[in-house]
Amino acid sequence: MKIICIGMNYHEHIRELGSATPTVPIFFMKPDTALLRNNEPFYLPSFSDDVQYECELVVRINRVVKAIDEKFAHRCYDEIGLGIDFTARDLQTQYKNAGLPWEICKAFDHSAAVAPQFIPKGELPEVITFTMDLNGIRKQTGVTSDMIFGIDKVISYVSQFITLKIGDLIFTGTPVGVETLKIGDRITAKLEGRTLLDFEIK
Repeated sequence: MKIICIGMNYHEHIRELGSATPTVPIFFMKPDTALLRNNEPFYLPSFSDDVQYECELVVRINRVVKAIDEKFAHRCYDEIGLGIDFTARDLQTQYKNAGLPWEICKAFDHSAAVAPQFIPKGELPEVITFTMDLNGIRKQTGVTSDMIFGIDKVISYVSQFITLKIGDLIFTGTPVGVETLKIGDRITAKLEGRTLLDFEIK
């Protein structure tokens, strides 16, 4: 099982981080040891002073996919959930500025929280909205129509390089509103009004 994450997929988030707008989907990967399941608490790692949340739509691949055309990519998933891509932003900045790979800031243990429930695609509208609150205060609102690259484009593009398999997860990018976490914080996130994520930072 692979965890594939799309970076820089919302214009406002790109401006938030001061990055350039990509012309094709940008992706990176997390190992399966990055999974945080079942709304278990997230423990802030000792190696970073600036761990930030990034709430994202997550799709679960339901077939083996290689080099699929975008117009057929909708057949490759039938349910959608939510996830948090935890990022050690201080390490990311350090390694990016040095021109070095930065998996260290994205792929650490439990850096990919995934909601225990996925919603069938047929129960969701064509344009999907999700929200994330921190300690009861709204921090992020994502709408799929605001994505630079839609889900089908992302699946098609990634599959040109990497064979996707049943159970693979694709994090589709985060909207504006990321912030640094602290012990005692609580993250809750909803997909079309349904609470899928609800867990504490320790």
